[in-house]
Amino acid sequence: MDGTGAGAVRAWLACTGAELLAREPADLVGRLAAEQAAQGLAATEAQVGAWRASLARLREAVSANGGAAWTIALEYDLIRLGKRIDAVVLTDRAILVVEFKTRDDSPAALADAEDYALDLRDFHAGSRDHPIVPVLVTEHGEAAPPRQPPLLWHGVVPPLACGGAGLAALIGRVQASVPAPRVPLDGAAWLAAPYRPVPGIVEAATMLYARNGVAEIAAARADAANLTRTTAAIARAIEGAKAGGARVVVFVTGIPGAGKTLCGLNAVFGPARQEGAAFLTGNAPLVTVLRAALAEDAVARGECRRAEATRRVGQAIQNVHRFLEHYVLVPDEVPHERLIVFDEAQRAWDEAKARQGTQNRRSRLSMSEPAHTLEIMGRHDGWAVIVALIGAGQEINTGEAGLAEWHRVIAASGSWRAVAADALVPGTDPAWLARDPDLHLGVSMRSVRDAAAADWVEAVIAGDAARARAIAAATGGVPFHLVREPDALRAALRRLARGRRRAGLVRSAGAKRLRAEGFGPEVQGDDIAHWFLRRWPDVRGSDALEVCATEYACQGLELDVVGLAWGGDFIRGRNGWEARRFAGTAWQRERAEAHYVANTYRVLMTRARYETVIYVPRGDEADPTRPPAEFDAIADFLARCGAEAPAPGDSATTAQAMLI
Repeated sequence: MDGTGAGAVRAWLACTGAELLAREPADLVGRLAAEQAAQGLAATEAQVGAWRASLARLREAVSANGGAAWTIALEYDLIRLGKRIDAVVLTDRAILVVEFKTRDDSPAALADAEDYALDLRDFHAGSRDHPIVPVLVTEHGEAAPPRQPPLLWHGVVPPLACGGAGLAALIGRVQASVPAPRVPLDGAAWLAAPYRPVPGIVEAATMLYARNGVAEIAAARADAANLTRTTAAIARAIEGAKAGGARVVVFVTGIPGAGKTLCGLNAVFGPARQEGAAFLTGNAPLVTVLRAALAEDAVARGECRRAEATRRVGQAIQNVHRFLEHYVLVPDEVPHERLIVFDEAQRAWDEAKARQGTQNRRSRLSMSEPAHTLEIMGRHDGWAVIVALIGAGQEINTGEAGLAEWHRVIAASGSWRAVAADALVPGTDPAWLARDPDLHLGVSMRSVRDAAAADWVEAVIAGDAARARAIAAATGGVPFHLVREPDALRAALRRLARGRRRAGLVRSAGAKRLRAEGFGPEVQGDDIAHWFLRRWPDVRGSDALEVCATEYACQGLELDVVGLAWGGDFIRGRNGWEARRFAGTAWQRERAEAHYVANTYRVLMTRARYETVIYVPRGDEADPTRPPAEFDAIADFLARCGAEAPAPGDSATTAQAMLI
């Protein structure tokens, strides 16, 4: 079996244990070097030496444990992480994910090995029914006495570590401890099984900017295949506009986390990039985080220097308000971009808000943002395309125009037409609107573990405990947990954020009294990029669990594990949810804008890719702004919906290696 470059096999070299022992090590190293050259990478002397050392240890382990029938996959590509596993050893009963280091046995190296294993569990179809064992091998590490192996060999076990000379014994102990399966693990079938990662938005943007196609980062579940259909529908609309010299607005609708932003970035970073394309968003934190991530990646790949990288990503990712103001001030200038993606287009400002501007900046706009967008892009001779991304139930501010304004300005233009999955305004069927059902994304990709998470959130926000409970029961539980103590919240987040998974705290901007619970500080400005991109022990990173992100900082972005601190701005009343705002020293009922508060909690509850831990405070009888009865009612309702306490566990055993 030689898996180099074959079909679904993502390994640079795959062979049986017998083949590993029969072939000359120099031949194996030569094959790996040839594959590295085919990838456009240079094989350094240090890399060749590392391959020789790791192959020697693997040959010792296979020989000592009678592993002739095993399968060995070397340099296994993990697209989502942009990295490769040094070796995957497939015995008859376990998948060993082996990371070789010369001297590094740090917690970060252990986390890397564990993260690779978690990635296989979540996104590789052949890895879901077998124990996965992350192993860190430090060639010059000191020998350590064996420790108690895991009691349950299921899923990804805590990472194991050993010195180079101890790998054979470690694998022997794993083989002796893992029960023999009814059907032995089939190495050839594992190699052929699909690996379909679901990247986070920052990972996806980085990969697309580096010119990977959306097909390379397709959804892990077959029921999310409409991502590729939507991508194809956008491409059809763009090509149709080019061929006909037409001006077209392409509306992409979808539930939170379904992949709208991914589709938009794919359009901007695809072939249209050569003719001028930009991703426009009013979400300043999203601009900050994506620009920082893309620039850092371009520099790391050696594409250009930092100043040039910053300039390039500044052209590709722009603030929509600044884009519009620039062209309003120069009415004769034709945009460089023939294609723009308008992120969260339902949140575009109406005329009143556009004229008003913001508290810190006077506006130069005289019409609604949809009207200005059509006028500016309409300056082109020939074709122009606006891809408008529409998120349902995510309006969180006054002055957001919604779809009705887009309908109005397209109808009034006389020169623009549109394509969408459904009518922009219910009950209308204008001649300028074509229908394409592929432009709706109805399956959440954000929740890796459970596609029903979005439905559960909708039921909770609607106040329908029975429906939420039924969803949880039908799916064997939902990835939402409930705690009442702040220490329990942080402990659960650290336990759930295994490997390189990122955790963070979020809260509503209107939850003013959470500062009494220790959740007052919020991340702002340039610190938002650090919050999303830096990692502990950098205290600016989200997983320091020191400051919260509000809906304004995290909408459009995501974390692996989220801790949501529930505030007094959204409580249970006699007739369901009640929205409030804090003024002076007391809460006041929010009536006219109650739906914005509900949308805020919808946004916050859909930020996690894995689990969300909801913290509902106990309150304080001595504080009239935090009565315990109000928080008890919230906690009781969430429990009736199916949110349960996190599973108990010792976070130290999942965060540290078992030295063997």
